[in-house]
Amino acid sequence: MKLIVRIALRLSVVLLPLMALWAMLFYFTMVDEINDETDDALDDYSELIIVRMLAGRELPPLNNGSNNSYSIRPVDRSYAETHEHIEYYDAEVYIPEKGETEPARILTTIFLDDEDNYYELKVATPTIDKDDLFAAILYWVVVLYLLLLLTIIGVTVWVFYRSMRPLYALLHWLDSYAPGRNNTPVPNDTTISEFRRLNVAAQQAVDRSEKLFEQQKQFIGNASHELQTPLAVLGNRIEWLLDHTDPSEVQVGELFKMQRTLGHIVRLNKTLLLLTKIENGQFPESTEVDIAAAVREQVALYDEIYASRNIIGKIDCPVPFVVRMNESLASVLVTNLLKNAYVHTAEGGRVEVSLIGRTLAVVNDGDSPLDAERIFDRFYQGSKKEGSTGLGLALVNAIGRYYGLRVEYRFEEGRHRFSVVWP
Repeated sequence: MKLIVRIALRLSVVLLPLMALWAMLFYFTMVDEINDETDDALDDYSELIIVRMLAGRELPPLNNGSNNSYSIRPVDRSYAETHEHIEYYDAEVYIPEKGETEPARILTTIFLDDEDNYYELKVATPTIDKDDLFAAILYWVVVLYLLLLLTIIGVTVWVFYRSMRPLYALLHWLDSYAPGRNNTPVPNDTTISEFRRLNVAAQQAVDRSEKLFEQQKQFIGNASHELQTPLAVLGNRIEWLLDHTDPSEVQVGELFKMQRTLGHIVRLNKTLLLLTKIENGQFPESTEVDIAAAVREQVALYDEIYASRNIIGKIDCPVPFVVRMNESLASVLVTNLLKNAYVHTAEGGRVEVSLIGRTLAVVNDGDSPLDAERIFDRFYQGSKKEGSTGLGLALVNAIGRYYGLRVEYRFEEGRHRFSVVWP
């Protein structure tokens, strides 16, 4: 999830309870203010009625054109003593002129006249509908929340991208960076001190990485020369012993075993060096390579090598398939896929190679599925075969990662299927 998306989500989550709290405070404050103003008017109206009644003057008409109404009834002492003398509340009152009920604010007052008689005065005046007010406030709060949220997110996104441009420039540079190539320096054309420090730290890390990369390349080159020479000398001496001495039959057998072991070490050393070079990106040269032609050439070669085992090879590569990659790596990719299939196919089995669309598939007979999670790991071998280093499929996977290919393994209907898909 992008940082700006996470910020927007958090803003929306934070704003929601804040707006809800503001709406509640606004609603109750408004209702309280309306009630205060209405109660003041009721006080004045009730006082006018009580003064006129106690003075024996004519009372105001029940309907004076303002929808205000009142009623007076005598009550006994016990009622007066058990009820509040002044009480405000909301209720629905019937308006005869409209023939319907409306919400009203009511003031109930109990007072005593000069003859010690108690009266209860109820004064009512129309007021707002609290439910309608609540619904209106809720509606406008939702609208305000959405508008405020969109405005804040818009402003935040604009400020964020304006402020984070140096970071995005650094990320873009890192995406294009490749060790061992002619990379441009880390961009550092910003006046923000934190980003300048980050860019300096990134450049220092890249410089250390380049230095280690060069040291590794030098080590690989030295190992390639320094290890091959003594191994070749050992091989030549074993051949000299076999050709110029008269060893016993047991000694000849041991020398042949030593020669096979030495050959395995030589192949293993070359393969490990090749794998390391691939992972370090030391094959920048690319040409147009016809994968179909390479498949036909290698299948013909392996058919000849494994002819004694009666393995049937079948090719389905109807048209050329030209890709741009290093010619040596393309050969390694095809060779190791085919060698793995031929080596692990039982006598009299079948190996089928197809190149349809942009997918190269190599299928061979098998008894049980391999571990798909580990099949491309170094030195993993489902079943040990003579001469196998356990690095063939690791090479295929490394080349696939180097060129962005999708390398897959499946076991279908008693057959192993390895496929390489070009994007």
